[in-house]
Amino acid sequence: MADRSPFETDMLTLTRYVMEKGRQAKGTGELTQLLNSMLTAIKAISSAVRKAGLAHLYGIAGTVNVTGDEVKKLDVLSNALVINMLQSSYSTCVLVSEENKEAIITAKERRGKYVVCFDPLDGSSNIDCLASIGTIFAIYRKVTQREPGDRNAIQSLYNSICQGYGSLLSSPTLIIFRQGHSQKIFHLARALGEFVLVEKDVKIKKKGKIFSLNEGYAKYFDAATTEYVQKKKFPEDGSAPYGARYVGSMVADVHRTLVYGGIFLYPANQKSPKGKLRLLYECNPVAYIIEQAGGLATTGTQPVLDVKPESIHQRVPLILGSPDDVQEYLACVQKNQAGR
Repeated sequence: MADRSPFETDMLTLTRYVMEKGRQAKGTGELTQLLNSMLTAIKAISSAVRKAGLAHLYGIAGTVNVTGDEVKKLDVLSNALVINMLQSSYSTCVLVSEENKEAIITAKERRGKYVVCFDPLDGSSNIDCLASIGTIFAIYRKVTQREPGDRNAIQSLYNSICQGYGSLLSSPTLIIFRQGHSQKIFHLARALGEFVLVEKDVKIKKKGKIFSLNEGYAKYFDAATTEYVQKKKFPEDGSAPYGARYVGSMVADVHRTLVYGGIFLYPANQKSPKGKLRLLYECNPVAYIIEQAGGLATTGTQPVLDVKPESIHQRVPLILGSPDDVQEYLACVQKNQAGR
């Protein structure tokens, strides 16, 4: 990606891009309001993350979220920022957050026609050690005219309008944003307070040289995952082994996979037979972005985007990345299933 001065007169900011797309669609402006509110929330979270030490935002907030993780202070702040900004946009009816057990229903006087599923601070276990964290979101239209509830949020990702994620503690803060058939990378120009376009058409390599998974769970891996990892570490054809990279923040690991190619794996295992990552606000948005870039995303048994959502915090396995790498993993799965 070429460096770009924040003072170039022809630069395309994400705010301008969203407004132009809204005007081209001849819409009501409601989606534009929603997207700009989401961007403001991400900027505010990015600022809070960078000032966390001085503001005493590190450490545990003393609570556990609905998926069993200890909640950090920045988790609580980030969740509140996203909820408040989205509800104040007068464009949402239902919000689904990793941090809230139930779907959040927007008050009637502020209610709009969109549903947003989000993880306000993915990788929050990394907060205190300053590793990369991020925000993930997907936006849908409501599907029923009745009083809003979970049913509006439990939709196929194919029904979504746009998805994106922001990497907040990388250098620089960035957003990858997909609307329609186009996905772009924007970097935050802090001098302007705006996200500026740096890459127009994001594509993933057909094959990479990096694999990414938590090998600390190796004792719980199934035979297919164990075999695949061994193939990457000890290639039988004499080629160079794959590099191993694992941050523990899905946004960071997925974005590296998108940029450099390779494969990211969080498969089902003996400890988490249904997978660990949540479908609606973690797996679906990044799977769609990877597939639109030419990659593949699978649970190991079916494409992630074909999974029918059944609950707002549903978990699924996730394997995604360069098509050749994912196909090689699936070949290991099929071989082991055939040998049973």
